[in-house]
Amino acid sequence: MPPENLQPALRQAQGKPTENFWKELFKLVLLAVVIVIPFRLYVAQPFIVDGLSMYPTFDNGHYLIIDEVSYRFREPARGDVLVFKAPPNPEKYYIKRLIGFPGETIMINDGQVTITNKENPDGFKLAEPYVKFPKDEVLTIILEENEYFVMGDNRASSSDSRVWGPLPKENIIGRPVMRFFPPALFPGDISHFEARLNANDE
Repeated sequence: MPPENLQPALRQAQGKPTENFWKELFKLVLLAVVIVIPFRLYVAQPFIVDGLSMYPTFDNGHYLIIDEVSYRFREPARGDVLVFKAPPNPEKYYIKRLIGFPGETIMINDGQVTITNKENPDGFKLAEPYVKFPKDEVLTIILEENEYFVMGDNRASSSDSRVWGPLPKENIIGRPVMRFFPPALFPGDISHFEARLNANDE
């Protein structure tokens, strides 16, 4: 090949890495959009705790990852920590602990929660190892279909079902499965508190 033909070939070869870079970048961005956005919308999302209503379980500013999938396949369990659209203002998200289920009667007297349902017609006292700051009050509420009763762990400083009534099922978003700061898996899970109690008893 004559020497004068080498320069165009070199220019063409030099141009390919730039083209490949932009192609690969486009693929990477497209992949991120295809995977991350649906994941963010339908699977999990970040949540920053605002306030002290769940203290000491969660402190102000704690960064959480919320599982939005589990409750599509099963009912929440008593004691689960829920993130939900606030009934007073659906534009805001609240985080509280699940206390009562549809059809149950919730009675609070001097900080003690008593629950009456079909399985326990005489009622049972709810053990709450996560509550460090109880509040003396008297309240009775009967939950209708698709209604839940939730309260903050910091009973003395929480706007919850005692204030604005039952939580509609459709408002529930999910549950925290990870806390980044400080790190923890399934933060707020009642099993953590039960494990501490068992350790203290030994």
